[in-house]
Amino acid sequence: MRGYLKPKDCEVCGEALGSIRADDLPPYLTIFIVGHIVVPLALMLEKASSPPLWMQMTLWPTVTAILSLAMLPYVKGAAIGIFWALRLRGDEHQ
Repeated sequence: MRGYLKPKDCEVCGEALGSIRADDLPPYLTIFIVGHIVVPLALMLEKASSPPLWMQMTLWPTVTAILSLAMLPYVKGAAIGIFWALRLRGDEHQ
């Protein structure tokens, strides 16, 4: 990735990956994955120790934001890789 979310062209073969549009798929997948990580952790913590509400209201949004920002470029790269393998560009009309 070039910058935070912009794909860069392949340095080895010169493939123009910047023209492949992933649009909304990476954020949806990131929300799905992060939700499946954070919600069970929150439920396990609540069942194990029942921390105060202020702690949970600080902890879980922070964990969610960090995981989302960390995972989004990788999920976008995976989506672009899948689109490239399927020879899709993201601008197809049906």
